[in-house]
Amino acid sequence: MKRNNTAGFCTVTCLIAAVCWGFSGTCGQYLFQIKGVNASWLTAVRMLSSGIILLIINLVVARRELLALLIAVAFALLGILVSQYCYLTAIQYSNSGTATVLQYLGPVFIMLIVCIKELRLPRKKEILALVCAVGGTFLLATHGNIHSLMISRQALVWGLLSAVGLVLYTMIPTGLLPKYGSLPVTGLAMIIGAVPLAAVVKPWTFEISMDFPFFLAMVGIVVVGTVIAYTLFIYSLKGIGPERASLTSCLEPVSATAFSALWLKTAFGAIDLVGFACILGAIVILTDFKAMNSSRVLDDV
Repeated sequence: MKRNNTAGFCTVTCLIAAVCWGFSGTCGQYLFQIKGVNASWLTAVRMLSSGIILLIINLVVARRELLALLIAVAFALLGILVSQYCYLTAIQYSNSGTATVLQYLGPVFIMLIVCIKELRLPRKKEILALVCAVGGTFLLATHGNIHSLMISRQALVWGLLSAVGLVLYTMIPTGLLPKYGSLPVTGLAMIIGAVPLAAVVKPWTFEISMDFPFFLAMVGIVVVGTVIAYTLFIYSLKGIGPERASLTSCLEPVSATAFSALWLKTAFGAIDLVGFACILGAIVILTDFKAMNSSRVLDDV
């Protein structure tokens, strides 16, 4: 009973993280379209600011674990940095819908890796949830017309790399979390990934129109979409595993669509509601899953 309660709570935290990510994605769209911000600048500033905030929190809560997380280097460079930079760059070369579709190929890769590790075929509910999640994301981004996915080669490459990053940041920290906790793991990874990027990008040399709406959007990116969202998502990995967490976080495009409609007045029609239903259906299916062994399996990856 206790295990089921933990899994349920972790599912809720994962859902909240997905909504936060959706809101931050809209903040990113605002900064790109209205403020002319560059994806390289935004990735560096977002990660560095979020990492500092998370580490400050960790110094107050549990400072001993902070110094023992060298393995977070791999998490930072191969997971966080790749997913953050590639996703934002894919948006810059195309649009947020297309980038989201490409990034959410990540759960497909995770499903295949889990099945290979367990030497089995996907279970019926896993296949159904996966089809609903990916299909719903596809409908929201393309309205069911594959020919509307008119993207450049740069957008395609960066989008596929962001899917790889999603896989890596979901899988790599699984073994770290029980021992060190989500705050130090995520905070240190953010800073480790941001420092080399900032050295290359030099965000302090960019001329940005910094007004009050700009700072509010940056708060949405840094605090809501990174500090809160990543901490909740990484925490959820401990209770529900990477496969279920990555599928549950497919609520992100739903929340992104809602925030875009309310804030940036982006219109969506009936087919968008079908996408809503597909993704929410995947989440309902996932809540009926019995405890998975994904975390145990992926500890060895």
